Amino acid sequence: MNRTMWLGMAALMATGATLSMAQTTGAQKPASPPTRDPHAAGYVKAVELPDGAVPPVDENGNFILGPTHPAAPEVTPEANVPRGTQCSFTMRSEDSKIYPGVAQDAGTFNRVDPAHPDRMLVTSHAAPYVRTVTVYVPAGYRAGEAAPLLVGADGPDRMMFPILDALIAERRIPALVFVSIGNGGHDAQGSERGLEYDTMSGRYAEFVQTEVLPAAETHCGVRFTTNPDGRATMGGSSGGSAALAMAWFHTEWYHRVLTYSGTYVNQQWPWNPKSPHGAWEFHERWIADTPRKPLRIWLEVGDRDLYNPNALHDGMHDWVEANERMARVLAAKGYAYQFVFARNAGHVDRAVREQTLPEALTWLWRGYAPTAASSSNIGSMRPSSSR
Repeated sequence: MNRTMWLGMAALMATGATLSMAQTTGAQKPASPPTRDPHAAGYVKAVELPDGAVPPVDENGNFILGPTHPAAPEVTPEANVPRGTQCSFTMRSEDSKIYPGVAQDAGTFNRVDPAHPDRMLVTSHAAPYVRTVTVYVPAGYRAGEAAPLLVGADGPDRMMFPILDALIAERRIPALVFVSIGNGGHDAQGSERGLEYDTMSGRYAEFVQTEVLPAAETHCGVRFTTNPDGRATMGGSSGGSAALAMAWFHTEWYHRVLTYSGTYVNQQWPWNPKSPHGAWEFHERWIADTPRKPLRIWLEVGDRDLYNPNALHDGMHDWVEANERMARVLAAKGYAYQFVFARNAGHVDRAVREQTLPEALTWLWRGYAPTAASSSNIGSMRPSSSR
């Protein structure tokens, strides 16, 4: 299958209350995305798993989930598992030096630039926002200790809390602090969320590093390791491409990335000549043309994931093809990665997340070893290879 085989507008698939998806105008009635065959010509060769199974945590490569997505037991809180605590606070646009706040001008979205059919004519205006940041602190954390860090987009991601409790208790992942950051509002080109997540630069990582994490330390009494091997990012949709951009442009801060339905497509706004195709550049040029970075990457896509959800039918808005291309270039470059193609799944599919998150997080943190300066308690996990 190639990216011109199917036309139509993609439906926005249900993903949970906190995830904003790609945008269509109210005047348009979107059609359902096509169901892609994971064995289609041009797609990566992948291991077909038994229905209901997830990939092994000790193997890299490409895997296909069956159509049934049973929730992992770790999704349900267990009475005998020590529970972490949550600390929440808000951040206001007027206090940010990096993101003072923008919003789309009414009626300007979904207009293609006639001179540049791969770009949109979108205008915006200054607009305030208030974002919520929720910090998960693992059971047994001792104030002042530098903990491993996981940064998540489109927070608060409450599905994560019982999963982290279970995995930490079983020492399958380190006793990390999870900083789940709300976005600045709305979606796609011209919006604050789009500016934060779809801009392919180190800007969002710098916002997190200089504004969010210091605020988390102040409000929640935590500290974070400075070892990039003990710091990870995660997100879905545009939050996924933002998660990779954080580690790609600031590898000195992050070495581990987890994405669902990553928006590795041409959605950046405003247009930038350094990255003219937005996150499509990752698999078009950057990964292949750049010396391999010390990154470990887990990524997923659904067979009914987004396809042309806006007016830009530019050949760079098929989420399945984008993630397939990511898997191909990561393999060719020798990265440690795991790619999951989910049958019977939409965009950032909630059932797939409930099925796969424990395995994905366990795979993501394989090979992590706390530095000698770290506490023997904070970050400890079962020994594993980094394969």
